[in-house]
Amino acid sequence: MRIFLLHRKLATMNRSTESLLIRKLDVDLAGGFPRHWHGGDAFLSMYFNALSMSFPVGEQFFIDAVRAGVALLPDTPEHAAVRQTVKDFAGQEATHRHLHHLYNLQLEQQGLVNRWQHWASRRVAITQKLKLHPRNLLALTAAYEHITAVFADGTLRYDNWLAGAEPAMQTLWRWHAAEETEHKAVAFDLYQTLGGGYLRRVAWFTHVLLLFTLESTRQTILNLHRDKSLFRARTGWSALKFLFGRNGHVWRSVLPLLGYYRPGFHPNDHDNHYLAQRWLENNSKHWRAIGPSK
Repeated sequence: MRIFLLHRKLATMNRSTESLLIRKLDVDLAGGFPRHWHGGDAFLSMYFNALSMSFPVGEQFFIDAVRAGVALLPDTPEHAAVRQTVKDFAGQEATHRHLHHLYNLQLEQQGLVNRWQHWASRRVAITQKLKLHPRNLLALTAAYEHITAVFADGTLRYDNWLAGAEPAMQTLWRWHAAEETEHKAVAFDLYQTLGGGYLRRVAWFTHVLLLFTLESTRQTILNLHRDKSLFRARTGWSALKFLFGRNGHVWRSVLPLLGYYRPGFHPNDHDNHYLAQRWLENNSKHWRAIGPSK
């Protein structure tokens, strides 16, 4: 048993320090997209739009957190692979931030108001004012990355999550999901390398999970209100189907999310990297490699 656990730990560490490709996605967001781009469904369009609204500020926070964390490691050969992985992680997140910024500009032109970016910016300012230790910043980042990874898994695994959506938007969301799956353990591993413990990890995760649930709901409601589709019966029915229907978001997400509370949890225990690899291989015409970082 000890030998098995050792091999699994080594395999996990090796995957966490693998080189990450930085990709340029061939999607033209400047040309715009329909208001109800998700198969004409108001709820699904406004829910995914709400998630996009949080990304530019969030991705920059994650980049800053891992950079602050890796700066604490001794500049020795044994940490060279970790340093390179952090550079690659930052490169992937920077491309996500850029494309979702363009996405959000289109949402503004459609009349939607992004409140989530301001909520997130205020929290980032508070963490800077409090001068939180990088371990806390990494615990926050690892928590958000786990939530994102669970959503990414569903996006890649269940066709109905994006069925009927505009092809370009399907490509955008699944590309993002594939890269989030690739780097889902980077912040977590760096947190543990710097001595981060269980209690701090789950305390910040509880905070993040509650906050994310509240703010994603608030922004979706705001989007639906601006869209004048909040009180339509069709909107409510769509929400119920997506959350609780076949392969519903709630059914498929609750247990993976709560798995974070397991003392021995590691993001790569759920090895779903084949989903990301399969999508990237099948859709290679939509992206080209521009990394890893140097």
